[in-house]
Amino acid sequence: MAIQDIYPTALRLLGRPVLVVGGGPVAARRAKGLLDAGARVTVIAPLASQALHELSDAGLLAWEPRPYRSADVDGAWFVQTATGDAAVDAQVAADAEAQRIWCVNASDHEASAAWTPAVAVVDDVKIAVNAGGDPRRAMALRDAVATALETGDLPLRRHRGSGTGETAGSVALVGGGPGDTGLITVRGRRLLGQADVVVADRLGPRELLAELAPDVRVIEVGKTPGHHPVPQSGINRILVDEALQGHRVVRLKGGDPYVLGRGGEEAEFCRRHGVEVEVVPGVTSAISVPAAAGIPVTHRGLAKGFSVVTGHEELSEVPARPDHTVILLMGVGQLRDSAASLGRAGLPAETPVGIVENGYLPNQRVTIGTLGTIADQAEAAGVANPAVIVIGDVVRVSPFAPSHFKTADYSTTTPNTPRSTKTRVLTP
Repeated sequence: MAIQDIYPTALRLLGRPVLVVGGGPVAARRAKGLLDAGARVTVIAPLASQALHELSDAGLLAWEPRPYRSADVDGAWFVQTATGDAAVDAQVAADAEAQRIWCVNASDHEASAAWTPAVAVVDDVKIAVNAGGDPRRAMALRDAVATALETGDLPLRRHRGSGTGETAGSVALVGGGPGDTGLITVRGRRLLGQADVVVADRLGPRELLAELAPDVRVIEVGKTPGHHPVPQSGINRILVDEALQGHRVVRLKGGDPYVLGRGGEEAEFCRRHGVEVEVVPGVTSAISVPAAAGIPVTHRGLAKGFSVVTGHEELSEVPARPDHTVILLMGVGQLRDSAASLGRAGLPAETPVGIVENGYLPNQRVTIGTLGTIADQAEAAGVANPAVIVIGDVVRVSPFAPSHFKTADYSTTTPNTPRSTKTRVLTP
């Protein structure tokens, strides 16, 4: 049988009688798949595998422990052979053919009236692949397509209703990470590919917006320091209004929705108005952006803990010790005041400070100094948001730190050579 002889279709077997002849592992897998489709399954086999025993004992299928008889196909809508005996399988197939019943002959795919494809399910999409009678090839292709759907490389977006009459929309708060398109989670990428509406921040993986279908609406609500064109109350209302119109809404945020991202407020507002909401964690910039400059937020021998605050908050409660890392988000505008506040709290003026602008992006830049010098350095260099400020001895570990910052107080034994691309290092 040539591959051109195949006419792909899908059987709806809910409540319909199906016959499986055979009791081994293949029969058990086929019976399980037929049960998943809602079929009423009868198994004919003198002996049955443990898996079939369990299905039978649970009342999910009927097992008749005896040899096959030609009359067994009477009234069946579909037949699957899996006895391992080519002669028995051929007899079952012939009996089914005589009654014009579709039958899969597991012993002889060339003579089989129907083939069972390699199947995977992603959400409500069922992928079925036939590959010229080569099951391993079919499975490899199936897995590749399923992976592409799972990761969002292929779109799962609906273009018409699900057929269930369900019209309710939903909201997903997706953490997009620090901006690099490779740092969004698989789940986040997948939901973005399903979205009807994307409510986007200024930060996050903006390049992914260009990959959306032309009819996906992108609503820009990005904020800059001191400029909020769409207030938070307006963003909350947009999410709910769009979902109540039946749309799948993705709120694409930079970093993590629940790390100084006001995701909790958005989720609460959605639930209060009866909108289903999912929160997808992201790679928070508080940790990932320092890592882009080789700065760990904790490090053996240097720091066992860290605090994350915005530059607009009072720093008096933060431990003022070089061995406790302080991470300032959105803190460039208040850097001089923040440094002074930490100094008054007892943090030494020589404490290392690193500023990482545009982490992971082509224009990434690192500025390194001390608590006493960093405000002047940042002003001279024109440092601007988006930037993450790291204060503490962990900055010594960065390959961009000046050589005199590197001491024997930590476990790094071979200092790295700073890269010359994408970065400019300012030192005192």
